[in-house]
Amino acid sequence: MIKIGHSYDIHKLTNERKLILGGITIEHEFGLLGHSDADVLLHAITEAIIGALGLGDLGTFFPDTSNEFKGINSMELLKKIINIMKLEGYVINNIDATIFAQAPKMNSYIQKMRENIAKNIGIDSNLINIKATTGEKLGFIGRKEGMAAEAVVLITND
Repeated sequence: MIKIGHSYDIHKLTNERKLILGGITIEHEFGLLGHSDADVLLHAITEAIIGALGLGDLGTFFPDTSNEFKGINSMELLKKIINIMKLEGYVINNIDATIFAQAPKMNSYIQKMRENIAKNIGIDSNLINIKATTGEKLGFIGRKEGMAAEAVVLITND
């Protein structure tokens, strides 16, 4: 069986936190505000897997009202969902994700993000594609008020 999941995540920028995307810290004057580390890329990927499994959304598993998840590394959330996916008999076929951010430029970080995600979830980095685009100075992304990410994940069972 082949299943597909899609998700979109968004977080406000703040000068009170580090910027973490794809599980790596990126040099930038702003970070993302959220209950966890607010890694929009990992949130989108994690929720896309949850969607492919038909198990709800990120808040179903990790509610932002729970102190258990306050400040948590989003890679840990992704790993928990990967374990559930494996118990359900599925593997990742591929991940395609996009980061929406006016700044900083992401090109020099994308390969490291791919390798970090792949290492942490036990797949080859060539199964992960990450792109980045700006807001063309339009909307909340273009005004540098926030960042977003979108992900599509294809899972299969053998």
